[in-house]
Amino acid sequence: MLAEVHDGDGYPVNWPDRPSEWLMQPFLLAAWVAELDGRVVGHIGLCRSGAGDVAPTLWSHREGVPVEHTAVISRLFVSPAARGRGIGAQLMARAVQDAQERALHPVLDVLASDTSAAVLYERLDWSLLGTVDQQWSPTQTVTVNCYAAPA
Repeated sequence: MLAEVHDGDGYPVNWPDRPSEWLMQPFLLAAWVAELDGRVVGHIGLCRSGAGDVAPTLWSHREGVPVEHTAVISRLFVSPAARGRGIGAQLMARAVQDAQERALHPVLDVLASDTSAAVLYERLDWSLLGTVDQQWSPTQTVTVNCYAAPA
């Protein structure tokens, strides 16, 4: 399913050599999948902040609390065939609930060019913390929007 999403949407931007390892990223606290008719149609992860995560730093400066009080929503994707059914919002709600149970505030970043994801986050009342350029490699700079869940 991740290959379908990549082929259709370009997510992830850089196809991983080992997709299963990409899903099981460092600092992973938990991950969930959505199923429809016995097929996996969505995925989301919740992580501790790692090097290069900008959203936790922006939120921590804004709120005056340590970065360690955040959890990063990551690796959210829904199969193109299953979209329009609220699956992304349900996955977000589950990850936010888990973060709050851990007394962590959820944040995330998303490519500025991914307008459909931004629409979802803003519909869920997430607030834009800022837009920053990130150097992903010596030859690749991307612009990301950083969001925080409602208080």
